[in-house]
Amino acid sequence: MDVLEVAARATATDPVCDACLGRLVADRSFGLANAERGSALRIALALREDVDHEPVATTDCWVCEGRCDEFDEWAGRAAEAVEETEFATYNVGTRPPPLIEENEALLREEAGLAADAGEPFKSEFNREVGKRVGRLTETTVSFDRPDVQFTIDLAADDLDATVNSTFVYGRYRKLERDIPQTEWPCRECEGSGRNGVDPCDHCGGSGYLYDDSVEEYTAPIVEDVMDGTEATFHGAGREDVDARMLGTGRPFVIEVEEPRRRRVDTDRLEADINAFADGAVEVTGLRLATHEMVARVKELDAAKRYRAEVTFETAMTADGLADAIGEIDGATVKQYTPNRVDHRRASLTRERDVYEATAELTDPRHATVEIHGAGGLYVKELISGDEGRTEPSLGGLLGVGAEVTALDVLAVEGEDEPFERETFFRE
Repeated sequence: MDVLEVAARATATDPVCDACLGRLVADRSFGLANAERGSALRIALALREDVDHEPVATTDCWVCEGRCDEFDEWAGRAAEAVEETEFATYNVGTRPPPLIEENEALLREEAGLAADAGEPFKSEFNREVGKRVGRLTETTVSFDRPDVQFTIDLAADDLDATVNSTFVYGRYRKLERDIPQTEWPCRECEGSGRNGVDPCDHCGGSGYLYDDSVEEYTAPIVEDVMDGTEATFHGAGREDVDARMLGTGRPFVIEVEEPRRRRVDTDRLEADINAFADGAVEVTGLRLATHEMVARVKELDAAKRYRAEVTFETAMTADGLADAIGEIDGATVKQYTPNRVDHRRASLTRERDVYEATAELTDPRHATVEIHGAGGLYVKELISGDEGRTEPSLGGLLGVGAEVTALDVLAVEGEDEPFERETFFRE
């Protein structure tokens, strides 16, 4: 159908503003606002019919009921809502009143158009308000997880500004033992400490089994610097509480909710965390990351290198130890859920590969064992046998009791490619 015929039908009865008129043929030209299209149609129609086609005041439009005159107002409200929030990207979404959507459908019907012709009112409102928000805040629109999501509810006369989380990636080294990765609430009192009344004997009334954690050394500082409302620690697996995390460290991401600051000096942040941890924990390589890095960290099936100090019940010979560790080197191990974690792990048998294993006696009853194994390998049980739940095991092959008395994680390795890919970081 000819665009002028569309315009003639649309304006034949009740008044329609330029923006609503132009939306009907929004797919016919580019680079024009709908109000400009509508004005051009109205002029062309006047020239064709040699009659006056005066512009229609937006407030008189029966379709949008004056809403197309509110772009500047809503953009100003949006900018005001985040005037104390630092952000670089945003998006605008609109919930139009049902009556406007019904009016749009009627207008298309009167103009002889299909129900999906042109552009919906909602799309124009999003775009026009969005352009103005960008100019007011000097930020950029983004359709892929923007820093701020504005949602306009026209019927309720309400604007919601959702500030999306920001993320900081790094690696941590845990240089002291008996520090969990995250807060460890007491199971006996469920973290209450019994609220100061009849203190819990198990945790001494603190509600936690350990005073410190990697999370407590890092997340609160990141939250404070970014002026957020809450921070969550996400680690690429975790080592045992009594194990140190050495070498290049373990990857982690800290998620900060509703940050008012996003552009922070990560080198300074790294120094602040390390000063606060005072040698117990050390972080390296802090960088601003995208939200995709959380899933990448949590799903990392990393191979690991371990060093274990082992004590045997009876004296060993160097040759006997060498023969036993040779059986472990390159083996595929079957491990039924260990006794020490069966309260929080499903009871099943897992197969894990040992890529490399070496052992050296320090005296007849003590040895240093180094293991390079697949993710999920229980190293303590690989040494002890865990009452036959792990086969083969070093203790089982030697026929003696074997216990890990000190364990260090020397490296956490990504599988096939460099873990820290550029696509997961922000400028």
